[in-house]
Amino acid sequence: MTTKNTIAPLEKLLSDTYTLYLKTQSYHWNVTGPMFTTLHNMFEAQYTELAMAVDEIAERLRALESFAPGSFSQFKERATVKEDTTVPKATDMIANLVKDHEEVARSAKAVIEGAEKDGDDATADLGVRRTDVHDKAAWMLRSHLEG
Repeated sequence: MTTKNTIAPLEKLLSDTYTLYLKTQSYHWNVTGPMFTTLHNMFEAQYTELAMAVDEIAERLRALESFAPGSFSQFKERATVKEDTTVPKATDMIANLVKDHEEVARSAKAVIEGAEKDGDDATADLGVRRTDVHDKAAWMLRSHLEG
């Protein structure tokens, strides 16, 4: 099986996922305001899921006999999701995470496209599952901004 169309998108998905994990955990620690409990708990559920996803994506890279990037500098050079060194207000945290989940969903779709070109059903399936998770997370977060 060839992996020429699969590895780079998987590396980007791993990097975007890890960056989103770190941002979501930071927001969990630092959120304040009237939605504190709801957002604190939601962010925790999301970063816990992202931590498991990071491992699954990295292990898929290893199964394809490629080394997984594993440093902040490697993640930063591959990721589209950007870190946040500020502590925004809660509604800005939500809006930032909506945008980031949408971005990671796009990265997952690129994994699907590459894997399909390579005839790699297992990696395509991983991309489909990750797309579903990020689409749902963006919807749930977006719901907090309505009204």
